[in-house]
Amino acid sequence: MTVSDFERITRGLDAWDGWCAAWSSVAAEHETLGRQALATGRLLSAGQHLAQAALYFHFAKFVFVADLDQMRRAHRRAVTCLDDALPHLSPPGRRIEIDFEAGRLVGVLRVPPGPGPHPAVLMLSGLDSAKEEHRVVEQLFLERGLATFAVDGPGQGEAEYDLPIRADWSLPGKALLDALCAQPRIDPARIGVWGVSLGGYYAPRVTAAAGDRIKACVALAGPYDFGDCWSGLPQLTRDTFRVRSGARTEEEARRIAYTLTLEGTAHTIIAPLLVVFGRKDRLIPWRQAERLAAATGGDSELLVLEDGNHGCADLAPWHRPYTADWLAQRLCAKGTSE
Repeated sequence: MTVSDFERITRGLDAWDGWCAAWSSVAAEHETLGRQALATGRLLSAGQHLAQAALYFHFAKFVFVADLDQMRRAHRRAVTCLDDALPHLSPPGRRIEIDFEAGRLVGVLRVPPGPGPHPAVLMLSGLDSAKEEHRVVEQLFLERGLATFAVDGPGQGEAEYDLPIRADWSLPGKALLDALCAQPRIDPARIGVWGVSLGGYYAPRVTAAAGDRIKACVALAGPYDFGDCWSGLPQLTRDTFRVRSGARTEEEARRIAYTLTLEGTAHTIIAPLLVVFGRKDRLIPWRQAERLAAATGGDSELLVLEDGNHGCADLAPWHRPYTADWLAQRLCAKGTSE
């Protein structure tokens, strides 16, 4: 995202009702640049423009649950733009669909150059995040020789309409890991998991259930017990959780939130765990990170950034490269790749 785009999108916004339309308008501009580049054979530029359009359309629908029809239109365009961008990214991406229960899980696989087999990172999003927004973090992993598999799990992205948020990720985690490990050029013996926000809860749950299939796990800004955080969440976040969890009322959503806990599970994690958190996180109290790091059954490391906000998005240089190096050192046979 460019600063100038953000400023012109948000400058004229004086009500939440205009959020989706404002982001969609600028997203459409980037999509037009991408379609023009495709038509003239400038494929690398086409991929970059369309991936940017997908990101902006995703931000348009982000937690926009007050108008589900408008939200879904923006989401469809985000998915289409990313699908059209994938063959032209460097390295290219490939869409993978996995039948799961009453719906399907969808992921984007990107593999670094070379014959492999390559270690890989399963990338898990947050409450209303999705695979469309992970290009920057993917690139850090890819540059270090790690393949990336960014996915939409239950309650997320393309899966959010048929599969509600769930506390237990053992079954979706297994389906995603099975699909990833079956791909050519992927080394099933060197798989890591990375998750951000609510994905920072899902990642440890997947790691706990998968046992020695997972060699390293990163939990960024995730809750240890989401129910304990409920009273401090903004109303828009609560509304989004209610919709994504399939709850009929906020009270039902609150009860579901209390099922999202690592209590009784964290001690079964045997893989190395890196917990990253911002002390100024206004959504998830940073003490939740302490609870997770202390409760794990394996080696754990806690990285708390004093001025970090939720996801430490304001301090990306202070944790994203370190996280990528940390994973590469544990998944690559010879440490980080050049």
